[in-house]
Amino acid sequence: MTDDNSKPMNPERRKLFGKILAGGAAFAAGTTILSTEEQVLAEKLAEEAKKNGAKDVEVDALSGASRTHTNWGKLSDLKKPMTKATIKGIDFSRMMIGGNLIGGWAHARDLLYASDLVKAYHTREKIVATFKMAEACGINTYNGNNSHIGMLNDYWEKNDGSLNFIADCDSIDVAKSVIDKGATAAYHHGGVADTLVANGKVDVLGKFVDAIRKEGVPVGIGGHKLETISACVDAKIEPDFWMKTLHHDNYWSCLPDKPYKDNVFCWESGKVIEYMNSLKQPWIAFKVLAAGAIYPSDGFRYAWEGGADFINVGMYDFQIVDDVNICMGILDSELKRKRAWCFT
Repeated sequence: MTDDNSKPMNPERRKLFGKILAGGAAFAAGTTILSTEEQVLAEKLAEEAKKNGAKDVEVDALSGASRTHTNWGKLSDLKKPMTKATIKGIDFSRMMIGGNLIGGWAHARDLLYASDLVKAYHTREKIVATFKMAEACGINTYNGNNSHIGMLNDYWEKNDGSLNFIADCDSIDVAKSVIDKGATAAYHHGGVADTLVANGKVDVLGKFVDAIRKEGVPVGIGGHKLETISACVDAKIEPDFWMKTLHHDNYWSCLPDKPYKDNVFCWESGKVIEYMNSLKQPWIAFKVLAAGAIYPSDGFRYAWEGGADFINVGMYDFQIVDDVNICMGILDSELKRKRAWCFT
């Protein structure tokens, strides 16, 4: 990490910068978290970061690219840190950072290179910077594939990270393994759950909930299709939380009456909202931006007003501050919401 994109940061400045990242949201919001002397240095560091990163980013002369270095100066634009709420007594940020972009599972309609591109972007250093930026903005939860537990262990141990990890899993054994390695919660992968229900095997999901609940962590069930959730309810399966897709269909590439082309992730959202409004467990909505087809100001509001208690959003490091500002602005506004907030 450098403080001017070229010279290594000296140890004292590195130490101070770590403090800013650890409490970056409070610092940006104007809360006193450092001594007077440290605040003066922190302000100077923020000014330097903004000068070299936010307002005067080094641009490649040939390509015009400017995302090589994480823009730490962007932290000074944070208006208010992300708020938190509980599931089974554990604090989770109301907006969680999703794992598809970091894992390289990019929904890209008919673009063939997108997944390789995001994997090339997300080097280890960039992943650490993304996680640190998220934590500095009040996001305390990463929601991603169980295979990322090694990456989280490395982040926790080597980078003083403290993100919660909600792991998606496709079996009891996988879930138990990732919990043993530090996952905060686990849920049954939505795509796999959809297939199980379609094949008349909803009982597998019930066994998953029972087994993981005994591990002492929150357990959930995911689904892209509403039938997956309703089948579990009909079978009297009660997870600690639901993971269900939610977005409207007012975007160009949404063609619900055409063959699926990696372009729709929530079908008949009105029915989804009506049904989910009847459930008493916390609901984490995902795909709220239809994999990048819907503006955050639109998709976030639709999810909150549609009844979601938390949202899971894939974000690049340079999007986090803006997304938190948008999200908190919506949460602090008057919401046309029928479902009572559900936290446990």
